[in-house]
Amino acid sequence: MTDLTLTKTRLFAGVWEGVLTSQAARSAPPSLTVSHQNTAISGVEVAATGADREWIVRIAIPADLIADGVQTFVVTDTDAGETLSSFAILAGDALAEDIRSEMDLLRAELDMLKRAFRRHCVETT
Repeated sequence: MTDLTLTKTRLFAGVWEGVLTSQAARSAPPSLTVSHQNTAISGVEVAATGADREWIVRIAIPADLIADGVQTFVVTDTDAGETLSSFAILAGDALAEDIRSEMDLLRAELDMLKRAFRRHCVETT
């Protein structure tokens, strides 16, 4: 079992960022592998934060991997072979029936009904 914990901090400008902490003292930063559909991607950076046993992880998401549907990325401790974290990017028409899309439609309909009701109240008074 790995002694590493990876916590997401943000996704900004196509770069996923997180903080990697270790329970054990290490002389070198841990080696991480990020994969998408079982294929390793490049653009993984592990940099010291200045704090003991803590590193900043930056994963540049390749633009050619962003497509319709759900794209899942898995972050693995290369030495232990254990999964530390994963994240997904959701995009495109494949999400048309996703619950969030349904919620947006319901909100739009509710706003329309509120406007109609208010107009009706003004006209009948």
